[in-house]
Amino acid sequence: MQNVETWRLFVAISVPEEIKARIEESQAELRRALPEDCVRWAKRGQFHLTLKFLGDVEAPRLEALTDALRLACGRFPALPLRARGIGFFPDSRVPRVVWAGVQDPDRRLPVVQRAVELAVGGFTREHREETFSAHVTLGRVRGIRRAEAERMAELAAATADRFFGAWTAGTIEVIRSELLAGGARYTVLSVIRLAG
Repeated sequence: MQNVETWRLFVAISVPEEIKARIEESQAELRRALPEDCVRWAKRGQFHLTLKFLGDVEAPRLEALTDALRLACGRFPALPLRARGIGFFPDSRVPRVVWAGVQDPDRRLPVVQRAVELAVGGFTREHREETFSAHVTLGRVRGIRRAEAERMAELAAATADRFFGAWTAGTIEVIRSELLAGGARYTVLSVIRLAG
């Protein structure tokens, strides 16, 4: 039996470069205020809004995956989005993930995300049922002392209303993530256009 190549995939909405730059400025403020080794910071090229992490998918199934997403999502109109504020998962007392928030004034993003979730069900073994929270991951906390967590929470509170920018998302992307020694490398494999 022949081994089939698998790709580590996720479905996401891209963030415009000018908004990434503003988010990166706030990320840099946090970086300067904390010890270097307590957070693994995402690089600017890794900023995106994840709709669904798929995990390993057989490479030959990419076309069928793209077709399923096009069928499920192509009917939705483009999404007006706003990036605003810094926060943490699960909370600021025990931070594990540092994020920039993404707001959806029309409240259609959760509907699109659910359509993605249903469309990719047959392509992934990742069946984590999580409440969708629109965000851009800025870093993952490795280990942090209480004083550092408090300092980070203070800085995030100061940027809670910071506006990074608005854009209209007209596409959804299937992205391959390759885990390399220098960090993850992302490659867009397919683009699904939304209506309008």
